Amino acid sequence: MHSSEPGYSPAKIMLIVFSLAMGGFGIGTGEFAIMGLMPSVAQDLGVTEPQVGHLISAYALGVVVGAPVLAIIGARFYRRHLLIALMGFYALGNLASALASDYGSLLIFRFIAGLPHGAYFGVAALVAASLVPANQRAKAVSQVMMGLTLALLLGNPLATALGQHLDWRYAFGFVGAIATLTALMIIVFLPLDRQEEKQSPLSEIKAFNRAKIWYPLAIGSIGFAGMFCVFSYLAPTLLHVTDVDAFWIPVALAVFGLGGFVGNILGGWLFDRLRFQAVGWMLLWSTGMLLLYPYATESIWTLLIVCFLVALMVALGPALQTHLMDVAGGAQTLAAASHHAAFNVANALGPWLGGLAISAGLGWQSTGYVGAATAVAGLAIFLMAWRQQSGEAEPDSLERQSAM
Repeated sequence: MHSSEPGYSPAKIMLIVFSLAMGGFGIGTGEFAIMGLMPSVAQDLGVTEPQVGHLISAYALGVVVGAPVLAIIGARFYRRHLLIALMGFYALGNLASALASDYGSLLIFRFIAGLPHGAYFGVAALVAASLVPANQRAKAVSQVMMGLTLALLLGNPLATALGQHLDWRYAFGFVGAIATLTALMIIVFLPLDRQEEKQSPLSEIKAFNRAKIWYPLAIGSIGFAGMFCVFSYLAPTLLHVTDVDAFWIPVALAVFGLGGFVGNILGGWLFDRLRFQAVGWMLLWSTGMLLLYPYATESIWTLLIVCFLVALMVALGPALQTHLMDVAGGAQTLAAASHHAAFNVANALGPWLGGLAISAGLGWQSTGYVGAATAVAGLAIFLMAWRQQSGEAEPDSLERQSAM
């Protein structure tokens, strides 16, 4: 599908991308809502806050499992049908979470809710990229990902406030409603493209097993863990270290979301100019900001500033996603979905490592140091990837330019 084809006017493309981004908004809200509601969920279910961190990890592991499995199964289906099915699945997983009777069942339902996450984002990114010329793909991908960053900016604070004033279960009911709305919007606005090229699951798997694909996935899964490490324990840090009222939790989440929104735009802009090298600069920035975080936790104002700066790490998202689309070859669906699996390895790894540090008595603010260590590890992987791929990057770039 391209914008030059009949029926794909700029207005039509905008409606399709908006529908896809709405799904990203629902998924982002569903993924991150538990972080702002951590104290409420812990109190209601009679568990500790680090145990609530395991709910975050369960969701993330659902993404890790579901992304490649559903992408492989879905490779033989039309993308429109697959997106509708994935959003329906996501709605059910979150409605089940809202109705969970205890901690054990909620743990299971959070895992189930995470299963369609990666495949949805991967397929949505491919659809958005197919609507525009080749030199505008990163921009189209970042527009879909904007739904995820708007979830950080608006959806998560809204869900947190909803949970604080009513019950945390309403937050997941809200997410289920957004997912249902997204499925309906895709049905209405995204036409079925019967000329769409479909891959066999076996060919996707064969094309996937290359170092060019595994390096950026490793960077995302380890280098991005620091943001989740800090973000997951932001609410209790505000209450126990910064010593402020619970009112500040949704405010801090909104500031974090604003940083993510800016970072998403910045990531696409930097990648268009620096290509893969942009990833290295982003990881350096992330290391510095995460090291600053523990020193900022004593004051609400310094904490809010550093929250914004740490959240700029979201820039890694569109950069790594577009890079994967460039190098994936015949494994487009599987690689695009696995990108989100990698980021949710980070989402599982970050809270787990942070929980270990907190449980060891190092304090809530120690999440900054733990996060910085993962960013440095990600940078080391980037340098290995850069060393291997730098000789191939320029010819690839020339090939793309000649194809335009």
